[in-house]
Amino acid sequence: MSGLGIQASACATVNHLLLRSNAVVSTNTFISRPLRTKKLPTLRVSMSSTPPPKPFEIIVKSSITTPNKLGDCPFCQRVLLTLEEKHLPYDPKFVDLANKPEWFLQINAEGKVPVIKIDDKWVPDSDFITKTLEEKYPSPPLGIPPETATVGSKIFSTFIGFLKSKDPNDATEQALLNELSSFNDYLKENGPFVNGKDISAADLSLGPKLYHLEIALGHYKKWTVPDSLSFLKSYTKDIFSRESFIKTRAQPQDVIEGWRPKVEG
Repeated sequence: MSGLGIQASACATVNHLLLRSNAVVSTNTFISRPLRTKKLPTLRVSMSSTPPPKPFEIIVKSSITTPNKLGDCPFCQRVLLTLEEKHLPYDPKFVDLANKPEWFLQINAEGKVPVIKIDDKWVPDSDFITKTLEEKYPSPPLGIPPETATVGSKIFSTFIGFLKSKDPNDATEQALLNELSSFNDYLKENGPFVNGKDISAADLSLGPKLYHLEIALGHYKKWTVPDSLSFLKSYTKDIFSRESFIKTRAQPQDVIEGWRPKVEG
């Protein structure tokens, strides 16, 4: 899927500021040396049409409202959606990012999620993870051509700008509307999905962000996507109703609480 420049700061900032949770996370997975994530690992992967012999271990953000549920990180959901759409088994490890356990920091010294074990190596960064999974398990294909890689890529940043805005006249709402309108026009000509008739990595990246947009702006701004953007509304309905999305989505209250520090801080 497309990678947004704000990915690392968005997840890291929201995760760091979340309310502390009492959820306790346990795992029996330890390694002796930490994985430094500033330089992503180089993996040699071979294509395979069969699932791995055992589920992928993946570390994701924990819900702050419900134990053993996925938290509000859209980048974690992106990777889980990829695993779901490729029918790859996985075993999630839920981590309270407000109280990171030592075993997790041993795995990823920067303390960011998601992190997945591929070929006995812990791999960070949703961009790198999803590309690696696509290379290693190309069926069903989710890859996208370069010309569609940036479609809708500014929606998330303009959403955050509008959400944080305290000034109704600062044009942040219009900036978001412009991006949503452009995406709506693109879908009208090329949809129903970013890559045409079949869902792709682009949709699995953008879908969780649009889910956050819908919940957070609805709660904090009493704002909804205009009905005139009918292709966008059909697009979100299609994605949000997919079995893979329902299975991996964050609970609305987690999304609301996750963005609260951004809005009220």
